[in-house]
Amino acid sequence: MKKLSIALFAVLFLAVAFLYFLHFTGQKDKKSSKNITETGIQAQGVAFVNIDSIIYNFDMFFDRRADLMEKQKKAEAELNSKAARYQKSTTDYQDKASKGLITRATAAEMEQALYQQQQELVTLRDNLQSNLLEEEQVMNRQIVDYITTFLEENKTQYNYQYILGKSFGSPVLYGDAGLDITQKVLDAINLKYQAEKK
Repeated sequence: MKKLSIALFAVLFLAVAFLYFLHFTGQKDKKSSKNITETGIQAQGVAFVNIDSIIYNFDMFFDRRADLMEKQKKAEAELNSKAARYQKSTTDYQDKASKGLITRATAAEMEQALYQQQQELVTLRDNLQSNLLEEEQVMNRQIVDYITTFLEENKTQYNYQYILGKSFGSPVLYGDAGLDITQKVLDAINLKYQAEKK
């Protein structure tokens, strides 16, 4: 589930980057025909990064995933605790009902309470799953935003007009190994992230 949402988000990111690329290559003006960036340095063209490799080897991903796993464990513990209480109540009801230790009115009240408890358990499970999924999506967006912001802030260092993201199923089907700057970007963002953590 986690890998699927990361992959889907990566594909969406690449599709937007590809549309951006198509939009601006179709409009040639005096500045783009000179192929000069704002700093006056000749841009080299296009490079790409393997977005999956960057995300799965990025220290921020491991930190955020550890936080998410901790939240998931707490959510599972809460759900298991309430499920155990429900199971105990159900067993208690069945035991008393089978031995004839409660009246029909009391049995009906207990059944109603058990039904209510079961509904609350289902609602809690659904809410916890929904919250964890949303947190995972936010985590993925934050990581991609961090990478994108880093590339924008350091565009003069990389000196490319476009840096595309390549992953399985992305619009970038092939890229010459000479244009692959994945390791260079990964090393740089990990250094920056570790410095910010301190």
